[in-house]
Amino acid sequence: MKHPIIKAGGLLFIFTAISIFIVAWIQDNTKQSIAYNKEQLILQRLGELVENYDNDILQDKFIKENVVLHGIRQDIKVYPAKRNNQIFAYLFEHTYPAGYNGDIELLTGISVQKTLLGVRVISHKETPGLGDKIDTRKSNWIKQFSGLSLTNPSLEKWQVKRDGGVFDAFTGATITPRAIVNATSQLLNAFEQNRLLD
Repeated sequence: MKHPIIKAGGLLFIFTAISIFIVAWIQDNTKQSIAYNKEQLILQRLGELVENYDNDILQDKFIKENVVLHGIRQDIKVYPAKRNNQIFAYLFEHTYPAGYNGDIELLTGISVQKTLLGVRVISHKETPGLGDKIDTRKSNWIKQFSGLSLTNPSLEKWQVKRDGGVFDAFTGATITPRAIVNATSQLLNAFEQNRLLD
């Protein structure tokens, strides 16, 4: 009687071991694929915000650790854009935690003169058809930030119109545009205070 039980247990063990190996292999390959796809998306977004740089912007990336930004402590990825070995802009990969449906990962470019090159979304979970208009595939809304600064408009006007500012919201969705406006002004302010580079 013990022999069939031992045989079944051995087969179950072998099946489990093979399953674990397959899952681990798939997870490892998927992780590499996800990382590669994210890197390609970052490169695309970098290209939308800054041009005529001659450095390996991914290779020159550094991380500013443990920064309090947008009400949370986070590590900020910083991509310096150089021309003739001189930095002319920085691009910051950061997370804004208060979107309508959670985290919004952003890439924000700022020139050394403290002017916005622009803002792009890397990932979000905003409502399709409403909040997803922050994505350039859905709308040009997010392109309005290019050329702005903390003095253009003035700091108190860095709000959606519903809150007394100058930025339009989407019909039926105010939280997501408000999140992007807040995230952008807060990052500009942190850059102004030199909290992102020192």
